[in-house]
This record gives sequence, C-alpha cells and structure tokens, in this order.
Amino acid sequence: MDFIAYQKALSSAARGTECPFPSGEFDQRLSRVRARMVEDDISALLLTDPSDIFYLTGYSTFEVSVHVALVVTQSRLLLQVPSIEVGPAMVTTRVDRVAGYRWEGIGEVLEPLVAALSGVEDRVGIDFWHGSLRHGVIEGIRVRLPDIRFVDSALLLKRVRIVKSSAELACLRRSAHITGQALKEAIAVIRPGVTDNEIAAVGAQALLAAGSEFMSMQPIVTVGPRSGIIHTNHRRCAVEAGNPVFLEFGAAWKRYTAPMMQTVVAGEPTHSMRRVFDGCRRVVDALLDAIRPGVSFDVAAQAAEKALAPLAGEVFFSGVFGYTVGAQFPPSWVEGSGFIARGQSSRFQPGMVFHLPICLRMPGHWGIGCSETVLITDNGAEPLTNNPWTLG
Repeated sequence: MDFIAYQKALSSAARGTECPFPSGEFDQRLSRVRARMVEDDISALLLTDPSDIFYLTGYSTFEVSVHVALVVTQSRLLLQVPSIEVGPAMVTTRVDRVAGYRWEGIGEVLEPLVAALSGVEDRVGIDFWHGSLRHGVIEGIRVRLPDIRFVDSALLLKRVRIVKSSAELACLRRSAHITGQALKEAIAVIRPGVTDNEIAAVGAQALLAAGSEFMSMQPIVTVGPRSGIIHTNHRRCAVEAGNPVFLEFGAAWKRYTAPMMQTVVAGEPTHSMRRVFDGCRRVVDALLDAIRPGVSFDVAAQAAEKALAPLAGEVFFSGVFGYTVGAQFPPSWVEGSGFIARGQSSRFQPGMVFHLPICLRMPGHWGIGCSETVLITDNGAEPLTNNPWTLG
C-alpha cells in the first residue's frame, strides 16, 4: 500500500476523528482570516508555520521539520503534506483537499502549490520571517508564476490568533491546571543530593500522567549558579543545601500551553534571595494592576520597569514582561502575536492570554523566577495559573 492508498483508506475509515474542535470553530477562524485578507488586499495565503496551519485546520503532528503548507483563498483550502504525514492530515483535519508528496521527492512540492495559486490575483501573503518557509518553494513559485507578488502577511494571522475563543480558553485553563499540579509534584522531591534530572523526570511524569500531549518545550529545571543563566536546562547537576531550584513547566492540551515558573530554595533563603523574589512579585503585581483593555503594551511595560527599578542594576532581565501563548509546536510555546515590552503600541483586548515570565538572574550566583499566565478580561488580568508565591 503506497501513501496514496493509505490516504484513501484513512479518509473513509478515520477522517477527522482526532480533529481537536468542531467544524464551527474552524469556520469562525477562517471567516476572520478571510475578512482580514480582503482588508489587506491579499488574494491568497501560503502558510507554513505549523501553529498557523493547526489554527485553521487542526492539523497536528510531532514531525514539524518537514515542508507542510496550507493555501488559503476565499473559497478553497489546500493542505500539502509529505507522504509520512498523510495519516495525521487525515485524522486531525477535515480539509477537503489534502495533497501528498513523496517524503524523499521534494521536487514534487511545487506543482500542487502552483496549481492552487494559479488564477489568483497578484498578491499572495506569506510570513517572510518564519523558519518553516523554504526559499526554494518561494523561488520555484516565482519562476512558474512570475506575475505573483509575495507580500509579508505575518501580522494578519497574529492579529486574528491573539484573541482566544471560548474553546481555546478552555484548553488553556486545562493546561494551567496540569502545569500547576506537575510543579507541585516536582517541587516535593527537591532536597540536597537530588539532581536536576531527577526533578525534571518527576515533573515530566506528572505532566504526561495528567494528560499532557508532547510538549512545545520540555520541563525546565536548573539549580544553583546554573539558574542564573537564561535558557539552560537540566544536566545531571545535584542540588546543594541552600541552592535555588528554578522550574518552568508547560503542559500541552490540544496543543495549547499555559506555562508557569517557580523557584524553591533547598534550605533557608538568604536575604538577597528574598529580596530578588520580592522583586519578582512586585513586577508581576505591577503588571496585574496595569493590564486593562485599551491600555498599550508599552504602558504596562513602563509600569513593570518602575517596579523592577530597585534591582535593575543588579539582575539580568530579558526586557520582555509578557508574551502571548496559545497553540504551539516545538521548539517553543511562545505564540509571538504580542509582547509586553517597551515600544509595543498594541493594546490589550479581552480574550488575549499572556505568560508573564519574570525571572531575575544574578550572573554567577543564581536566578529567581516566578510567573503567571493571565487572561485579559473586561476587568483586567485574571491569572489562569495558581502560583503559590513562596520560596519554600
């Protein structure tokens, strides 16, 4: 049985059986995207970001390194996948037109895309900045359809995705609950002599046992001086008495992730540790006070900067006080549709969801991070996570 026969068999036996949402949810999303296309004078979208494709179709797979594309016009969808991915395409989506190509035959990619884009007007939207967009695909289409003009439409999808539906919020709440429970179980085993790997293993087991799918980022655990280095992870390091242990987990529920950071000290926290921990809390509280519908991301960042000011010269902080989260795939749970940072003029709206990743690092010593994932409501910011805010 080749992949074409395999696709036909699954189409009749299991079509859409693992699609994460009812058809109406995707209809609403497509309607909003197509309305934006009209506003932006875009005749077609060529999407290659796995999370964008998931958002509009439900297509889900752990294999996100291969070329996959979704062509969106006002009347049609074409989902293009390699032969090894026709299974996920059949069971996770209800897209009428799914075109497979031989995994080993990358030269077969162009013709179906050219056929789908033939006859459209000259403006085709793409995301110039996403790593999934192959240069060979764009150049191959240009050669075959010289009248097409590719325009950067990255913001089009981001503006739609940034406000979550009730179905999406339900997934994020479920993720937040699992994330918090797994952190509790991992923190319970922290003591001198235990390694960061052992703590991460307990957390991973708890996340998976509670129902998490494969995660966009694996559990993050660092101890002692390594907790002061951003974006390191477990590496068989033993906890010593008095070490801070930094943890950041994010369960995936229907690909939606609500992350949370906690830091626990294996012993009695020092005065400096408590001072930095209090700084984290002060920054998060400032954000919770500032975030309101209609307020700009920049204004909230300025409020957070004031709260951070007493420690600003001593600690490293990334400069981003919040980023949107939603449905994502490895290597990151960051949605990228919005950032709470200086100079960001976008304004908060009900239905947006942000992770507030406040981690303050003393280089060469340690880092303390505590965060919440919050939903923007009509009245302000509602935490979806439930951080206990304690170092013990």
